[in-house]
Amino acid sequence: MKRVVIVGSGVGGSVTANLLAKKAEKLEEDIEITVINNKDYIFYEPGLLYLIFNRMHEKELKRPLNSILNPKVKLIIDEATKIDAENNTVVTKNGKVEYDYLVVATGAKVVPEELPGLKEGGDWFYTLEGAKRLREKLAKIRKGRIVVGVAGIPHKCPVAPVEVTLMLHDYLKMRGVRDNVEIFYTYPIQRLHSLEKVAELAKKLYDEKGIKYETFFNITEVDAEKKKIITLEGSEVEYDIFIAIPPHKGADLIFNSGIGDNGGWVKTHRNTLKVEGFDNIYALGDATNLPVSKAGSVAHFEAEVVVENIVGDIEGFGVVKNYNGEAFCFIETGFNEATYIKFDFDNPPVPVKPSKLIHYTKIAYNRLFWLTARGVM
Repeated sequence: MKRVVIVGSGVGGSVTANLLAKKAEKLEEDIEITVINNKDYIFYEPGLLYLIFNRMHEKELKRPLNSILNPKVKLIIDEATKIDAENNTVVTKNGKVEYDYLVVATGAKVVPEELPGLKEGGDWFYTLEGAKRLREKLAKIRKGRIVVGVAGIPHKCPVAPVEVTLMLHDYLKMRGVRDNVEIFYTYPIQRLHSLEKVAELAKKLYDEKGIKYETFFNITEVDAEKKKIITLEGSEVEYDIFIAIPPHKGADLIFNSGIGDNGGWVKTHRNTLKVEGFDNIYALGDATNLPVSKAGSVAHFEAEVVVENIVGDIEGFGVVKNYNGEAFCFIETGFNEATYIKFDFDNPPVPVKPSKLIHYTKIAYNRLFWLTARGVM
């Protein structure tokens, strides 16, 4: 009997558990699969971008984990606090779980408190509570300035700052207040996005839609009282609503276990997805320090590699599959059109021409996400 323990059950953890459960049916050796998660549900985080514009609702974004995971997967609702790698044990608040193979799928968390004034003066859509609060503010604004600013890199869903800016333009037009509300987009490096072709697309669309922007905009402080954003470069920008992409960090578990870097990202081999220094521990999704997007598609592609390599090791073949950096991301360019990018370590992303078809494909995927989590598609 081989024991596989998966910590975290977002898309990466769920897909890994479900794919492994299917593989286990064909193996001679029995495999016990256990998922440890601190909540009894799975949450579709990309839906929060739609929630702030009333295009999705809270009830659509949650499903019970026991409805997603294969019946053969054991689910423990508990908080993992430390990985004791020397003893092949995960320590939780209420006990210990031993493993032969461990998969770390703990994701990323937002830490707005790490930027002075942001928690008090900014808004974001990376948590349910934050998205609901922002939705109320956007529904009320009739004039003024909305600033969209990236306050930390890396962050979940790297194209989200561009998406929210373009969707905001359409939202304000729909409400008939776009002429009275300035949209001001900022980014910390010399272009509008870290991916060059995405930056070029954003510039073209921003210019067409009258969206103002500033690069080399590294935020150091938010003055909540004066509603002012202060930067390292000396800029000071006033706002009525500040939609921030807040700083992100890895889970506390990673800091407690000594397997991460200064940001709490797990030190992961870019091809095998093994945690550096350990042959029986894997990491995937937002939790890793890999130079890839922190996006659901990445976690899905990585899950397939992790499952194949765990099975390969159990069967005595060792590593049988490498991850090549594969990623796929939809990019909403408004309420009615979208594009997408597909790329890997060797091939940079090039967005296709935005279209209504791609937009409606993305909307369809929002509804079908649960099939992805089940490992069906």
